[in-house]
Amino acid sequence: MALKLFNTLSRSIQEFAPLAPPKVGMYCCGPTVYDFAHIGNWRTFVFGDLVRRYLEFKGYAVTHVMNITDVEDKIIKRVRENKTSLREFTGKYEAAFFEDLKTLNCLLPHHTPHATEHIADIIALIEKLIARSIAYKAADGSVYFSIEKYRGCGCTYGQLLKLNFDEMRAGERVKSDEYAKESVADFALWKARVPEDGDVFWKSESLGEGRPGWHIECSAMSMKVLGESFDLHLGGEDLIFPHHEDEIAQSEGATGKPFVKHWLHGAFLLVEGKKMSKSLGNFFTLRDLLAKGFTGREIRFSLLTAHYRETFNFTLEGLRATREALSRIGTFLHFLLELKGLNEAESDSELLAAFSEALDDDLNVSKAWGVVFEWIRKTNRLIAEGKLSKQEAAKCYATWIELDKVFGIGGTVEWLYPKEAEKRFLGELLEDREAARKAKDFKRADAIRDELKAKGWGIEDTPKGPKLKKI
Repeated sequence: MALKLFNTLSRSIQEFAPLAPPKVGMYCCGPTVYDFAHIGNWRTFVFGDLVRRYLEFKGYAVTHVMNITDVEDKIIKRVRENKTSLREFTGKYEAAFFEDLKTLNCLLPHHTPHATEHIADIIALIEKLIARSIAYKAADGSVYFSIEKYRGCGCTYGQLLKLNFDEMRAGERVKSDEYAKESVADFALWKARVPEDGDVFWKSESLGEGRPGWHIECSAMSMKVLGESFDLHLGGEDLIFPHHEDEIAQSEGATGKPFVKHWLHGAFLLVEGKKMSKSLGNFFTLRDLLAKGFTGREIRFSLLTAHYRETFNFTLEGLRATREALSRIGTFLHFLLELKGLNEAESDSELLAAFSEALDDDLNVSKAWGVVFEWIRKTNRLIAEGKLSKQEAAKCYATWIELDKVFGIGGTVEWLYPKEAEKRFLGELLEDREAARKAKDFKRADAIRDELKAKGWGIEDTPKGPKLKKI
C-alpha cells in the first residue's frame, strides 16, 4: 500500500509522490528562539519527527531541514527589554530547544539554518521580487510584497485556504510579522531600521539598513538547502495563514516555479480542554512537565497517541495514564530479552506490514498502536503458556526494534536495565527487601519498595523470585 497523506494544498488525501524518489526534501518550521518551547510547539515537532522516521522506515532518503528563527519582532522586543545582545539572548533558548529535542528522542535535523546566517540569501530573494515588480519600497524605506501585483501576474494568493477578496481587507500594508487573519495585506519583506531595533540591523546597498521579515526568512533558507521546488513542508495549522501562504507567494513570485508539492499541518493542542494560557495555569513547557516528575518518553508517547489532524486534549491525568501503557511495553520487552538470551532473528514481516498499512493511511497512529498492542497481548499469552521459543522471542524483539524506529519510544537494553553501578545498588535493595519480608519486617519491605518506586522501578513477583520492572 502506498503512503497517503492529507495535502493542505489540494485539501485532500493524496498519495505521497516525491519529485525525485527515493530522495525526499522535507522542511519543518522550527523554533523562534525567544522563550522555551511549550507543549503545543512540541506536538508539532514530534509530529515532524514521526513523519521523518516513517519516511525513512519506508525506504526514503530524507533531507530534513528545520530553521532556527533568531531574528523577528518578538525577539527584538525581548533583546531590548533584557538589555543584551541578539546572539546572547537567542543562544540560551536555542541550546534549551536542542536539549528538549533530545529529551523527547527526536532525530536531529540534517540542516538547521539560522536566519541571521542567511541575510545575503534573503536580500538576493527580495531583489528578485523587486526586479519582477512584485515587491516595492515604501516611503519609510521598508520593502513590501504586493498582493495585487502578484495576482496580476496570473498567480494565486490563497492556495492553502480559500480567501474571499471581496469580504477581506485587501490592499492594506502590514509591517508586523503576524497580522489579522481577516486581512489580505501587503507584508514586509525588509523592515527599515528604526531606533527600537537597537543594534539588530544589517546593511544592504540595494535595500538600505534594516532586517528581514519573518516570512521571507523561511523561503530563503528552505530553497537554499532544498532547491526552488521540494517535496514536503510541515508546520502547525496556525501557520497556514499568513506565514505559509506568504511563503508560497514570495517563493513562486521569485522563481516562477511550484514551491512545495505536499503541505502537512498538525492540529492545535488544547490543555485540560482549553486553549493554553498562562493566565489559566495550563501553560506548560517541556521543562515544567519534567519538573512535575514526567519523563520525556511519557510525554512523547502521549503526543503520539492522537492523529496529527485531530485537536488533541493534553491533560496531566492522560499523561499519567501513559505510564501503564509504557510499563506494559517494558514488561513485554523484559520477558522477550530474558527468553531470547543471545539468540538473534529477523523481524516479523507480516506484523510490520500490518503496522505499515495503518500508517500509510494518513499516519493513522491509533490503528498502528492497535496493531502493536494486539501483538503484545497475543505474544504475552504465548509467553505465559510457555509456548514462545527462544528463537520466536528473538524474532519478536527484532520486530519491536523495527517498530520503534518509527515511534521512537525506546525499548533497548539501556531502557530496561539500569547502568551497572545503579543495577548493583538496586539489586542490593531488592535483596534487602526480600530479607525484610522473610523476617516479617513488612514496614521495612514497604519502605524499600517505595524507595525503588521513587527511582522509577517496580517489583514484579515471579515464580523465579522478585524482579525489577521499569515503570
